[in-house]
Amino acid sequence: MSRRTEGLTYFLSDIHLGASYMPDRRAHERRVVDFLRSVEDKAKAVYLLGDVLDYWFEYRTVVPRGYVRFFGQLARMADAGVEIVWFTGNHDIWLFDYIRDEIGVEIVDAKGAGVERRIDGTLFFLGHGDNFGRQPLGYRILRSFFHNKVCQKLYSGIHPRLTMPFAHGWSAHSRKGNACPPEAKLAGRARTAVEVEARRLCTALPDLRYIVIGHHHVALDEPVTSKCRLVVLGNWITRSTYAVFDGTSLELKEFCGDM
Repeated sequence: MSRRTEGLTYFLSDIHLGASYMPDRRAHERRVVDFLRSVEDKAKAVYLLGDVLDYWFEYRTVVPRGYVRFFGQLARMADAGVEIVWFTGNHDIWLFDYIRDEIGVEIVDAKGAGVERRIDGTLFFLGHGDNFGRQPLGYRILRSFFHNKVCQKLYSGIHPRLTMPFAHGWSAHSRKGNACPPEAKLAGRARTAVEVEARRLCTALPDLRYIVIGHHHVALDEPVTSKCRLVVLGNWITRSTYAVFDGTSLELKEFCGDM
């Protein structure tokens, strides 16, 4: 199937499908699918910038149950020529080859802060955001374990009956422990780290126009320099925010279900 060459490019992140703390996980998935259906005729590309799933680990011969409608919609769009690019986040780190091979999704495991991409001739820097800027030592150590191939192999030897409840429980505990207004989640040291990294990128990449990340669960669009903007995509837990690029400008929007 040839890729579409005309249309809009969409960016979204931090959907956290399957999260145990969602009151109605099926309705949550349906809302995301409704959004994708609403843009499928206009989109030429969809970038999923991490934490799309609240937890995912692919074993060699089995994968977690669920997400059928979501995966089906991605497959429908991919078959129609829409480019689907999925960046691993800190919740859906362990995307290996199943979704790539079955659906035709490009999986990007950005080891650093992110990657550079030219979209319609415009230079973007894209990443989940959990490694954007200097992170606390404890988190850097934990992240290195999660990305380590040997650790992944050892983890795969534990039965899913044990790992899945543990992972979802950890996520719910983390969510409860960070129950603060979204705007407060990108403040203090975290905000400083993001600002410093954004300025560094703009200096290193004079043509850079947009830095697009997720992770922080706050929707934000602000200038870094006169030529470059920082866009944080927000989340689909408390809101349904996303960004769309028309080839000229990038706009942050919220899906209200009536598109």
